[in-house]
Amino acid sequence: MGEENQTSVTEFVFLGLSQDPQIQVLLFFLFLILYVLTMLGNLLIIVLTHIDSRLHTPMYFFLRNLSFADLCFSTTTVPQVLVHFLAKRKTISFAGCSIQLVVLLLVGGTEGALLAVMSYDRYVAVCKPLHYSTIMTHWVCVQLAIGSWAIGALGSLVDTIFTLHLPYRGNNVINHFFCEPPALLKLASADTYSTEMAIFVMGVLILLTPISLILVSYWNIISTVIQMQSGESRLKVFSTCGSHLIVVVLFYGSGIFAYMRPYSKIMNERDKMISVFYSAVTPMLNPIIYSLRNKDVKCALRRVTTKSF
Repeated sequence: MGEENQTSVTEFVFLGLSQDPQIQVLLFFLFLILYVLTMLGNLLIIVLTHIDSRLHTPMYFFLRNLSFADLCFSTTTVPQVLVHFLAKRKTISFAGCSIQLVVLLLVGGTEGALLAVMSYDRYVAVCKPLHYSTIMTHWVCVQLAIGSWAIGALGSLVDTIFTLHLPYRGNNVINHFFCEPPALLKLASADTYSTEMAIFVMGVLILLTPISLILVSYWNIISTVIQMQSGESRLKVFSTCGSHLIVVVLFYGSGIFAYMRPYSKIMNERDKMISVFYSAVTPMLNPIIYSLRNKDVKCALRRVTTKSF
């Protein structure tokens, strides 16, 4: 037992996205821009939806939760990646890797659940407009938000326990740029089948179940919209729901590719690019998609800036 402890991994070394110093400098500035835009965009949505009373609606309540999840997701990985672009040796302690794993899985699972909740909100708004205020009460919204975070916490707990209970000895070099289960399982010094199955089951709960609910919601929304007489009403609904669908495709597409397919012992460049997409690009795109395509947010920003000046 003592010998095992001595040979157990205490830190991991990342290979990162590139070994070329010049490319690393370029990537540093690219990720820095992505991170700044992510912080500004998501903080703007959080602040606007909090201070503007016209945005105190269920949709923007869930959007505020989504923006907070995006902030956590990006902040857990990108600052470390920025430091590693400028460092010769890219390391993280076992404890640091564990914390990163817990937070990423928590906010990732929560975001998946929130997107399903937001699709349900749009379904009620479009298909049951007369009953919207009685169905989507403040207390119901709070319960749905708490439920989303609880689902994220459950997924994080299960995946983290199964991933970290594996022995890691000898090889500590991760061909990746942050800690996540698919990358860590490749280093485990034991059979990973049970862990892979646990992660797959959680993937069904956190990825496939919500996306099934989203598809059902949007099938009903589209059926209702087609029957609308007013072209302006149809355009308004498609505009609001279209932005949500873009986020859904971006998030679930990359998430399913990363977590819902057979694991291989080799982490290739394609896998790393997919991880870049959902860890750095999607959190930056979410506020842009929601705010640039949304009149309410634009008007709220205009009102806030007018009052400030």
